[in-house]
Amino acid sequence: MPTEDLRAIELLRRVPYGRVATSMRALPFLAVARHIVVQGRVLLRMHAGFNHHQACHGSVVAYGADNFHVPVPGDETLWAVQCTGTAEIFEPATAELELFGRGPHYVGGELFDPVYLRIEPQFVTAHTLNSAPERRREHAL
Repeated sequence: MPTEDLRAIELLRRVPYGRVATSMRALPFLAVARHIVVQGRVLLRMHAGFNHHQACHGSVVAYGADNFHVPVPGDETLWAVQCTGTAEIFEPATAELELFGRGPHYVGGELFDPVYLRIEPQFVTAHTLNSAPERRREHAL
């Protein structure tokens, strides 16, 4: 994987959540997912109750995350990462489950039922926006 791609994937480690995009019944949709990065792969945890994982499984998806809402003292660089690849449902190992941490109790009023997807990134992009500290909130909106 090229150095720029590795840097973008490493940025994902800095935030816990992002959005997965694909289509469902010929319509585009975005779904929130918890992610971790393991050996260059992006692993997602989603709520099974919405069946979004079924639309993603075996399909090319885009996954994106950013730090627009997470202030990091001393680092005024805003970034957004998007990776594209095929998503596959998988069963995480114990060590991967530990990296995900505890899930929410409820999602949309339902008990949280976790399901896991693995994305092997084929295309990765990172975009940054540097700004003065006093303008950070202004650019993040």
